[in-house]
Amino acid sequence: MFRIVNRLIQWTGHYKRRIYRGFVYAFIHSIFTAMPMMLAAQGLSAVLGDYNGVKPLEGRDIWLTLGAMVLAVLGRYLFAYLRAITQESVGYEATAEERLRLGDMLKRVSLGFFSKNNLGELSAAATTDLSFMEMYAMNMVNTVVNGYITVVVLMLFLTFYSPLAGGVALVGVLLSALFLHLLEARSRKNAPIHQKAQDDMVESTIEYLRGMQVVKAFKQEGVSIAGIRKAYRDSKRINIKIEVEYMPFNCLHLFSLKAASMAIVAVAAMLTHHGSMNLPTMLMLDMFSFMIFGSVETMNNAAHVLEVIDATLDKLARIEGAEMIDKDGQNLSLVRTDIAFRDVTFSYDDVPVLQHLSFSLPAGSTTAIVGPSGSGKTTICNLIARFYDVDSGAVTVGGEDVRHLTCDSLLSHISMVFQKVYLFHDTVENNLRFGNPSATQEEIIDAAQKARCHDFIMALPDGYQTLIGEGGSTLSGGEKQRISIARAILKNADIVILDEATASIDPENEHLIQQAISALTTGKTVIVIAHRLATIEHADQILVIDKGQLVQQGTHHALLQQEGLYRRFITIREQAEGWSIA
Repeated sequence: MFRIVNRLIQWTGHYKRRIYRGFVYAFIHSIFTAMPMMLAAQGLSAVLGDYNGVKPLEGRDIWLTLGAMVLAVLGRYLFAYLRAITQESVGYEATAEERLRLGDMLKRVSLGFFSKNNLGELSAAATTDLSFMEMYAMNMVNTVVNGYITVVVLMLFLTFYSPLAGGVALVGVLLSALFLHLLEARSRKNAPIHQKAQDDMVESTIEYLRGMQVVKAFKQEGVSIAGIRKAYRDSKRINIKIEVEYMPFNCLHLFSLKAASMAIVAVAAMLTHHGSMNLPTMLMLDMFSFMIFGSVETMNNAAHVLEVIDATLDKLARIEGAEMIDKDGQNLSLVRTDIAFRDVTFSYDDVPVLQHLSFSLPAGSTTAIVGPSGSGKTTICNLIARFYDVDSGAVTVGGEDVRHLTCDSLLSHISMVFQKVYLFHDTVENNLRFGNPSATQEEIIDAAQKARCHDFIMALPDGYQTLIGEGGSTLSGGEKQRISIARAILKNADIVILDEATASIDPENEHLIQQAISALTTGKTVIVIAHRLATIEHADQILVIDKGQLVQQGTHHALLQQEGLYRRFITIREQAEGWSIA
């Protein structure tokens, strides 16, 4: 247990000094805890001495004993309070910093990290696992370290009056420690199993809730709920199994302490019977026997909780140990915004996507990227933004290899509008302000007007202060898309990436959005992934990507004169847009 407690203390970082200071307060608190019993024994001895005519009881003795008793009680509560305010909040402060560390780390890893790691495990780490640490970390430190500090101090007092009784107490504590060690060994085996059951439960719940629309649409409630029911059943079964396995060790741990308490009473009675101990001292030892082990009796629960904390710390260390994609990057300021791919090859987990791709995007130009689904268009944008790193070759922005830049310094020059828009569970204004936290109210409204979303925002119940549902669930696809464009306008970056930015726009608003995009992209380096002719025909150049390779490059009119994929693509689009019901 002490290994895990030490690991937990080291995890708290600069807060550990407060924890050590709390141990000192706990030690003094233990002394004040023992004092009332000693004073009670002394007072009883004085009363018996007066009763037997040995020494008369004086008023001064009564007031001194009473004053010392009051001082002991006040001292006990004072140092209990000092220990609590010193140690108890450390768990909340340390876990708050840990969440921020996790958030900073997760935004700086490759997106491949999220495909390789279980979403439920990552979600549980930042939520339930850290909440568990928040609630129990300092409680366990207090239970184990301060618990043993208390029992050691009380045993020293006990030994001062009766070495034999002190020896009995020591044997009880050692037997208890042995059974706790066996319990800890069993907990070490069960903790990862318990952790996995928790992660599976979180993942199954998230998957079920996210897929609710599909579940209802295809009437597959019974099939889809099977996974979540299995996760809950497994969690119940594992928790019951753990409790049953711990029961013998729990009972032996408590039995050893209760037996030691009874043995202390027996020793005190025996010594008093043989005249080696007076009655007040015997009564004091009896009082000690009832409360001396109170601080270690609850350690049976601590053994399991500490092993779960140890497994949680392992998980957090594993997540935090993920390689940050920009660990060697520098905060550089880009003077130019031209972009170049130089013989770039890239794969997703050994599945090749781009193969020896080379092209240049001049600063201030608009480039459209077209091609079949799965050809690598979005991957190109992801590599420019350094969501992933290339397998070979280089991607440069302003002449700098993006691998030489930190993610923050690179992305400060890039605005992105995705096909799948995600809005946060917050007000409309704060979702817009995500593009520029320091934007004024006038700038926000101006960006919304340019993106043609000001009118529908004002029609919402609370205007810009209306709370948006998680993921933007309370807005239509087109409304979310326009807010996303307004957010990009507000950021006002030098490079703009539009990944199917007009895919969800209704036809009557499409020309308005095209105007907004024109306002957004004026004088900037623009990369557009689109299939609509109106979006790509005025681009300075068009890149035609097929199976991860550049198969055609040129303007719209030049490519139409060539036999190839682009002309077939345009023909198919015109036929699709001109369809009618017979």
